[in-house]
Amino acid sequence: MKEEITGIIKCALNSLKKQWEIKDLPDIEVEIPKNEAMGDFALTIAMRLTKLLKKNPRAIAEEIVEKINAEELELFDNIEIAGPGFINFRVKKEFFCKGLGQLLEEEHSSLRTDLGKGHKVQIEFVSANPTGPLHIGHGRGAAVGNALCNILKAAGYDVQREFYINDEGLQVKLLGESVFARYLEICGRDDEFPEAGYKGDYIRDIALALHAEAGDKYAGTFEDNGGPVTDYAYKMMLVNLEKDLRDFGVLFDNWQSEKEMHVQGKVTDAIDALNSKGLIYEKDGATWFSSSQFEDDKDRVVKKQDGQYTYFASDISYHKEKLDRGFDTIIDIWGADHHGYIPRIRSVLEAFDLPKEKFTVILIQMVSLLRNGEPVKMSKRSGDFITLREVIEEVGADITKFVFLSKKADSHLDFDLGIAKEQSSENPVFYIQYAFARISSIFKQATEKGSSLPAGRQGGDLSLLKEAEEMSIIKKLSQYPLVFEGAAISCEPHRITYYLQELAGVFHAYYNKHRVISDDAKLTAARLSLYMAVRIVLEEGLKVLGVSAPERM
Repeated sequence: MKEEITGIIKCALNSLKKQWEIKDLPDIEVEIPKNEAMGDFALTIAMRLTKLLKKNPRAIAEEIVEKINAEELELFDNIEIAGPGFINFRVKKEFFCKGLGQLLEEEHSSLRTDLGKGHKVQIEFVSANPTGPLHIGHGRGAAVGNALCNILKAAGYDVQREFYINDEGLQVKLLGESVFARYLEICGRDDEFPEAGYKGDYIRDIALALHAEAGDKYAGTFEDNGGPVTDYAYKMMLVNLEKDLRDFGVLFDNWQSEKEMHVQGKVTDAIDALNSKGLIYEKDGATWFSSSQFEDDKDRVVKKQDGQYTYFASDISYHKEKLDRGFDTIIDIWGADHHGYIPRIRSVLEAFDLPKEKFTVILIQMVSLLRNGEPVKMSKRSGDFITLREVIEEVGADITKFVFLSKKADSHLDFDLGIAKEQSSENPVFYIQYAFARISSIFKQATEKGSSLPAGRQGGDLSLLKEAEEMSIIKKLSQYPLVFEGAAISCEPHRITYYLQELAGVFHAYYNKHRVISDDAKLTAARLSLYMAVRIVLEEGLKVLGVSAPERM
């Protein structure tokens, strides 16, 4: 549908270019009006041409509409100019049915684009410290990152998924000290637990596993045995992180170790490169990067007085190295508390003469976990927060993922476990999956009654679909490609969750009012075709979100 409207307007604009005495035109963006009374589709091209043409946008809109030829006008019931210069289209039923037929013929391929063809994107997400279980904040970042990877891949981008392992520095050492203290307890020795040590049952679980393998072998001092104990604890935490993510349906193409970057000398090389540009200096016994010469509000320490590199030094090397790998765009998904870090990294890219527009950050806001409206208490397993695994075990990966994607990433999210377990319209993922399961059940009944669709999927005369609820579904189906493309361009997976809820809503309203299988064979075939189209779109939308489409509930 978008291509047809875009093509019509492009022809009109091309015929006006000479008259307007301009060479280049802005992209034509087809939108879905928020108010159905305004039409089926809308264009803002007239407003976007105002500055270029120095004309009233309504006058521009009128000129564009006048240039649409009579044959093309036959596709629409009407074209209206509204407000400051919106061009609103109300599409004829036959045109919608043509789009429905195309969907049935091409299936999933008609719902994807080659928008990102030839464009390499790297998305780094989760990147939790390997010192404790994943919490629900990590889970939301994992859901958003995974869905965005799926969306961009379906939009034709070459996508790499990366997890950055923060395995260098004091936090990993503290993990080792915490496990070592619990290990000594198991060995029958009293030892003072680190004041800032990691608490929770998972630390004791690692210590028990170590003791089961090594007995009292390391029951000396941390100075003598801390190395192997820390390595064991770190590796077990990494295995657990990977397992939790895999069970959540989130996989990575690459796990990048911060420690390995230090071992390979990449951090030193990056700081030396900045030094060669005159951007490194010494002050108060520390080494500083002149980031305030760029977007940052002050200079930053890259090497402390004790000679240890800061985390920022690692980030300097890491982000330079990511663009050196040949990615056209790098997307980092961070917690909202890292907002102040964005100008620092942009300063790094500027310092290395790398295009900062290639760097994008998506911020993930906090999640409040509730049970029937009441805050959930702390977890015994982690010691101070509810883990992602605990939530998945209670409500399932699909529901957890969908709830995390149910609002814009930078909006605070209330996750109510009570609602998440309801089998009702209050539970959005159940509502959508139930629509898919209902369709599957209808096709099973149709097969049993000999009314199934033929191999070509489109087994009916779509012009027979005349009910108001049928047209609501057909119109909603026609919107998916626009919603999908918008989600890809804006990097906002929640647009698809909103859309799927709306599609499920119009489907359930139709299902509850109209029989699909009847004595009228032609009408049955047409309605089964409509059901098949809904099934295709639901399945595609759920797939890019990383959520399953069950045939039975």
